[in-house]
Amino acid sequence: MPLPAHQPSRDILSISRLNSEVRAVLDGSFPLLWVEGEISNLARPASGHIYFTLKDVHAQVRCAMFRMRRIKLRFQPENGMQVLVRARVSFYESRGEFQLGVEHMEPAGEGALRLAYEVLKQQLGAEGLFDAAKKSPLPPFPQCIGVITSPVGAAIHDLLSVLQRRFPAARIILYPVPVQGADAAAKISQMIRLADRRAECDLLVLTRGGGSLEDLAAFNDETVARAIHAAQLPVVSAVGHEIDFTIADLVADQRAPTPSAAAELISPDQAALQQQLRQQWGRLMAGLHRQLTQAQNILQHLEQRLQQQHPAARLEQRQQRVDELSRRLTQQWQSQHIQRRERLNQLLARLAVLTPAHRLARFRLQCAGLNRRLHQQMQTQLNQTRQQLGHASQQLHAISPLATLGRGYAIVQQYPSGEIIRNAAAIEPGTRIKAKLAEGALLCQIESVESAP
Repeated sequence: MPLPAHQPSRDILSISRLNSEVRAVLDGSFPLLWVEGEISNLARPASGHIYFTLKDVHAQVRCAMFRMRRIKLRFQPENGMQVLVRARVSFYESRGEFQLGVEHMEPAGEGALRLAYEVLKQQLGAEGLFDAAKKSPLPPFPQCIGVITSPVGAAIHDLLSVLQRRFPAARIILYPVPVQGADAAAKISQMIRLADRRAECDLLVLTRGGGSLEDLAAFNDETVARAIHAAQLPVVSAVGHEIDFTIADLVADQRAPTPSAAAELISPDQAALQQQLRQQWGRLMAGLHRQLTQAQNILQHLEQRLQQQHPAARLEQRQQRVDELSRRLTQQWQSQHIQRRERLNQLLARLAVLTPAHRLARFRLQCAGLNRRLHQQMQTQLNQTRQQLGHASQQLHAISPLATLGRGYAIVQQYPSGEIIRNAAAIEPGTRIKAKLAEGALLCQIESVESAP
């Protein structure tokens, strides 16, 4: 086939030239841009540069941040982190890839709040605001509880409901504050200082319901943390849900995962207290019963000793001694009588053998005299013994309670127990008593009691 007479010239570009011209066009067409997206495919080579993909729901773009820019970062980028970058549109010629040259990067949205949270957490931790040794213990039975929260939130209702069920005796003072918003942190700090200065409560509860990190920003504020740390009253923090941890939780003396849990933490369970009181009462009564039994045993022992040392007991012993001596005297008299009768029988026998009449008469006279003397001596001894017995009986009668009653006195006893009353202060008006007299007894009722002068 013959060639055409005129063939137009072709401007054929190499790949390198094409990529270079594309780069020139892109670099000159876009100023510095702010772009937000999520980090993925993050790479950190030994050169110190970082490479990653920035993506959203519908698209993605390659990004490069060189070492001199990266070392100025105030946080560590990670996959999945939402960031805001300031970058130049660029073109990587070697691969023919469109990319962003990142000059500055910062967390976006909640990521920024999370970074600020971590920075403040490290700062306050280094200052010792989280030290457990500096935290105050909670009172076991608070009489007044201060609650710092929103008066219209669900947190206050949950807390009051649990407190009403567990410990309704506690008085509640609400210190209303906004729990989110631009001025929430300042209002919360002021209210903590005010409640602490007024000192009308035993402890303070700082609480609100759950929310995002942005919703809880007021409780991650430095002024709030320092107000909690400076408070003299114990502070319980119950912010958000169980998975939420705020700076206020770390600084507070106690942290509760929820408002309801805070109410259970600060209040004793009245049912458990009642059970404990019943047990304590049972142990107390058992101890009192043991002590009373011991005291009664000691009293009984002392009464026995008193009875042994009592004049009546000694008189009984003397009387028993008199009886014993009387018995021995009688036995001795009988023995002597028998002996003398035997002697008389012997003499009569000898007399019967000798048979002189005058000697018999003399012996009879001597026997009669001896018998007379014997009876006189026996009568004398018996009279002396009776006199001693009568004297001892008079002494016994002088100290006898019956003689005391005969002189107009009475023995006053509790009715119907029969316990003797020795102290008027131990008797209450209206008590019934029994007054035992020398003859008969009186059943009385006390109208009034006069103390001893």
